[in-house]
Amino acid sequence: MRTELFLSNPVCALFGIRVPVISGGMVWASGWRLAAAVSEAGGLGLIGAGSMTPDVLAHHIDRARAATSQPFGVNIPLAYTHSRDHVRVCIEKDVKIVFTAAGSPGLHTARLKEAGVRVAHVVPNAKLAAKVESAGCDAVVAEGTEAGGHNGRELLTSLVLWPSVVKAVQIPVIAAGGIGDGATMAAALILGASGVQLGTRFAVTRESGAHENYKNACVAADGARARIYNLATMPIRSLSNEYVEAFTTMEKEGRPTAELDAFRGRGRSKAGVFEGDTANGELPAGQVVESIDDVPDAATLMERLVDDCHTAVYNLARQEERQ
Repeated sequence: MRTELFLSNPVCALFGIRVPVISGGMVWASGWRLAAAVSEAGGLGLIGAGSMTPDVLAHHIDRARAATSQPFGVNIPLAYTHSRDHVRVCIEKDVKIVFTAAGSPGLHTARLKEAGVRVAHVVPNAKLAAKVESAGCDAVVAEGTEAGGHNGRELLTSLVLWPSVVKAVQIPVIAAGGIGDGATMAAALILGASGVQLGTRFAVTRESGAHENYKNACVAADGARARIYNLATMPIRSLSNEYVEAFTTMEKEGRPTAELDAFRGRGRSKAGVFEGDTANGELPAGQVVESIDDVPDAATLMERLVDDCHTAVYNLARQEERQ
């Protein structure tokens, strides 16, 4: 694996990693196996705490630590029920890297920083990125609307979002949304990001906790199937299926928000990603499903990403030399 591009990379220095590639903390997909595999391959693996009780999170932290000596972190969605206890578990377990999302960056950052934790927070726009920096976070993740799962209401594309966040803050920017290969990783770095975070592409790996039916659905899907729905409450990008089609029809009919929420109910994401119900479950996926055609192990994917990123950057440099 070639790493010469990253010798002085701010994200690598911040997290103690060799390659500025981070796996998303995806609910039901990002368990200890995926986190440890990504970290062992030189990136930063994240355990997705959103689907876990505090005891389950503690178990995954212990298993990840037994599987790798490299740095790994935990992703905590702040809007979830157990978020405060997740923070407590991370501090008690001496986790040194935490990514937060779906809430105020000021909620737990000071507490985490006092415990010696590096903190990053996910945002959908530059205004919130500035608040992340003011809250004392060490890095910010700028996630464009191409991403799978929960999206910002602005629905800003990554090519618009990334450079605007780079201009708004001094802390390292990690680009997310629409990254699935080395060429798009290179594009993010050229636009000023110091690192990248990939969700859907890592969800479709051997170590991912996602059900095989979910992985196969992603391999078979094209980009047009990764649709935004639930605009009234919380935009979500998911593969289209019977459930999403029915929900979208109800949205077009102007059904009340309460009725839409009741129809979505609870456990849709678990049903789709973890249990493999590809008809009635929610299948969070980004538009990069267009480019996914296999289910590699995480180490193989990391090697592809890094080598293809180097190739893209050096090809650009050769084009400039010829001009």
